[in-house]
Amino acid sequence: MDRLIPDPGPTTIPEQVIQLDLISSAPEDRPYVVTNFAVTVDGKATLHGRSGAIGSEKDSEMLVCLRTRVDAVMIGGGTMRAERYGRPISDPGKRGRRERRGFSQDPLLVIVTGRLDMPWDAPVFADRGARVLIFTTSDAEPPETVAEVRVVRHEGGGVDLVQALAYLRAERGVRALLCEGGPRLHAQLLEAGLVDELFVTHAPKLAGGDGPGLAVGLPELERPLEVVWLLNNDGELFARYRVPRT
Repeated sequence: MDRLIPDPGPTTIPEQVIQLDLISSAPEDRPYVVTNFAVTVDGKATLHGRSGAIGSEKDSEMLVCLRTRVDAVMIGGGTMRAERYGRPISDPGKRGRRERRGFSQDPLLVIVTGRLDMPWDAPVFADRGARVLIFTTSDAEPPETVAEVRVVRHEGGGVDLVQALAYLRAERGVRALLCEGGPRLHAQLLEAGLVDELFVTHAPKLAGGDGPGLAVGLPELERPLEVVWLLNNDGELFARYRVPRT
């Protein structure tokens, strides 16, 4: 893998991610929020209904490495139903290294869903070491699960993301949060000005079709981004963008 920006030269994903200190950048009222997405050349965020088909093994490595640097991983209900998550950090060695750095063994898995129709047989709910927090507007009750599951209910037409992030910071001590989608949740965070950095894998593929892009339902806006790094691995580009603050 080659680093194109800055300081061109050879690098690896662990070498790049180990430098990340997202914790110290956390505001007092919410976590520092970063997102991670893979998109095709024509801007699609899914292939055959799933995001995992877009990126390579290097893209998966980037995702796992980013999970090691945050307190929580956030996804939407649709992403949970499509991807059927397991425990965010499956490698015991990585969980041990997280503890030595002052993190919990696993990031908290945060799910944002209007309905509480989760795939309750997904691996994460059967893992005794997993912790799941669900923000929802539904009044339904979750079933009994092996994993620790907590539900926070919001009134009205949808989950208030500003309130949700404030709760995570104040009540759960979340200092840095990684959002992994889907595109609608990504758009809501962007529109609300809650995203601090974007990690985007640009895959050398065409998808076609009517699949979603990086953000779905985002009103037109002009928001310049700062390129922090750009990495190349056989034509697959890994970009890190920072959202400048006024």
